Amino acid sequence: MTLPPPPDKAPLLRGVTASLSAMPDPAASGHLRLFEDEAAHALGTAHAVAVSSGTAALHAALSACGIGPGDEVLVPALTVIMTVAPVRALGATLVFVDSDPATLDLDYEDAARKVTARTRAIIPVRLWGRMGDPGALAAFASEHGLAVIEDAAQAVGTSRNERLAGTVGTAGCFSMKDGKILWSGEGGFLTTGSGQVAEHARAFRSHWQPAPPGEAPLSRLATNSRLAAPLAALALANLRRLPDLIERRRAQTRYLLNALERIPGLTALAPAADEGWNGFSPLLHIGLSGPRAFAEHLAQQGVPNSTGSFRLVPCDTRPPFPRPEQPCRGTAEILDHTLAVVLAEGDTQATLDRYADVIARSAAAWTP
Repeated sequence: MTLPPPPDKAPLLRGVTASLSAMPDPAASGHLRLFEDEAAHALGTAHAVAVSSGTAALHAALSACGIGPGDEVLVPALTVIMTVAPVRALGATLVFVDSDPATLDLDYEDAARKVTARTRAIIPVRLWGRMGDPGALAAFASEHGLAVIEDAAQAVGTSRNERLAGTVGTAGCFSMKDGKILWSGEGGFLTTGSGQVAEHARAFRSHWQPAPPGEAPLSRLATNSRLAAPLAALALANLRRLPDLIERRRAQTRYLLNALERIPGLTALAPAADEGWNGFSPLLHIGLSGPRAFAEHLAQQGVPNSTGSFRLVPCDTRPPFPRPEQPCRGTAEILDHTLAVVLAEGDTQATLDRYADVIARSAAAWTP
């Protein structure tokens, strides 16, 4: 099995050059409008709104859903702090929900126990590009009258039951930070079928201007979270080669998992039968003793991974939040036993061969 060479980056340079030649452009609108139109078309939604980050996309989407003080929002503990920061910024209360180690999906029994009269929304997180059951999510949200705001930051191109990640609920939020499959260095966008949500998000990203119909500009406090023109040009150029970028990430993940197929103590975490996974991060269950220490050892040996390199822990245990009375133990089990290798578009076959060699040798010699 061989890995094709990285995609040609010449279109990116042409796009940025064209953007720079049009500057200064205070409205920064040319490439931005094109990106939004083409992103909406690519994901099969009515609207896309580009912003400065995936966190900004969540912030705008939550605001558009009317989330504020007194409201509660369900969020999986299987996420990063960037997902939950906008909830707190809007004055709402976070309610952390556990996840199922067998599926990586939300634990809906735990979620149901935590719904109250104040619960207004749920944020499913498509960590590592994996997508939970959209039917179960829609049924749960409908039963409890909740808005669904997907954190699909890592899941562009993933589908399940023919539903693309980011298109299941009221809004889907994506990151374009460097390292994502669709990248612009920094940036993000949200998708929605609601014109009202889109209008709110466009106003919210620019100090409430232009305001939605019937409202005055600058009549609400909002944010400055616009996507800069050169980054919009990069985003547009990458969007136009998105199928190739997704296929490259899938090929990289297949290549590494194939190389690790017979390593004792490591088992690939296969997607669901009806899931078209984008392959964002090769995932393996660590059956060795001291699994988190093993992931940390690999990071020290130059194999970047979620728990070893970035110290990913259940979000409900992070210092900004009260110590949980009932920790999300399923989430802890997932994170403690999952090796999620961090890939980049430029990772070559030689890079992946080195990762595979380090992982294989470390597993064979492992003593926690």
